[in-house]
Amino acid sequence: MMWPLQGAEMTKGKTQWKEFLEAVSVLQWVLSFIFLGLACYILMVYLMFTSLWPLSTLYFIWLVMDWQTPERGGRKTIFVRKWRVWKHFRDFFPVKLVKTAELSPNKNYILGCHPHGIFSVGAFTCFSTDSCGFAEVFPGVRPSLAILAGLFRIPFFREYIMSAGLLPVSKPSIVNSLSKSGKGNAVVIVIGGAAESLEASPGVHTIVVKQRKGFVRVALELGADLVPVYSFGENALFKQVIFSESSLGRKLQDLFKNIMGFAPCLFVGEHFMFLPYRTPVTTVVGSPISVPKCASPTEEEVDHYHKLYMEALSKLFHEHKVSCGLSESHELQIT
Repeated sequence: MMWPLQGAEMTKGKTQWKEFLEAVSVLQWVLSFIFLGLACYILMVYLMFTSLWPLSTLYFIWLVMDWQTPERGGRKTIFVRKWRVWKHFRDFFPVKLVKTAELSPNKNYILGCHPHGIFSVGAFTCFSTDSCGFAEVFPGVRPSLAILAGLFRIPFFREYIMSAGLLPVSKPSIVNSLSKSGKGNAVVIVIGGAAESLEASPGVHTIVVKQRKGFVRVALELGADLVPVYSFGENALFKQVIFSESSLGRKLQDLFKNIMGFAPCLFVGEHFMFLPYRTPVTTVVGSPISVPKCASPTEEEVDHYHKLYMEALSKLFHEHKVSCGLSESHELQIT
């Protein structure tokens, strides 16, 4: 496996100041991912017991009135997507976007991204920022990354993630994005979700998709083409404690996942636990699978296109694994 060596080589030729900026850019994002939501809850409650309580009250009223906005397209701002910090973030690993086929701006798409990893670095960098040049690689196509819907219920935090163009991964949100804004829309879904994050570990290529067919059904209902995406190197960014299926640790993780919607992964990075390894992440976008529009698709139709999707994903992995740093012996395990 070539990733660790390549990651070390990537620091050659960089100034210490550049390396510092990259590390800080990644660290702020990881810490925001883990702690910012909780901090926003605490801030909201704290303000209620200070002289600024009217501010908290007014925001709560606004929150109730604005509750449906995330599922109606949110409030994307180009400014946030173009922040300079995302270029330093990209360069830390680095993250690279690879095109294998054209995506017509006259179609809508659902991109299934794999694997989830711990933080879905490849999906975020390529589809929720402009740092990897998606607009230049796929002109006329507008990507939106769909994430855990519960995050849009967190006060203040929801405004931040909406400004980056993130959407809740719910059917109303996806339908709105692919049916209300013409053509050239691409919703990106990390299909494996929390279950897949629990399998993330260096050298492991396990994806969870066999029983996940909802995205295929929505694609059929809307006539949106399916596109498989694989982020090579995603699982190598952190070392994770993997519990066996029957262990108490895994049962507690599953319980938390069922209640909260995400899994508490026990991981460690290169520095201070939270900083990932400097491992290249190459996000390869596969060829679109043409999907007809069916208002009420049958189970047979869903199964047919779901099978085509899994076959295309497996083909994508095996065609690009060697060029993306893996050996020929690596296999993709689909569960």
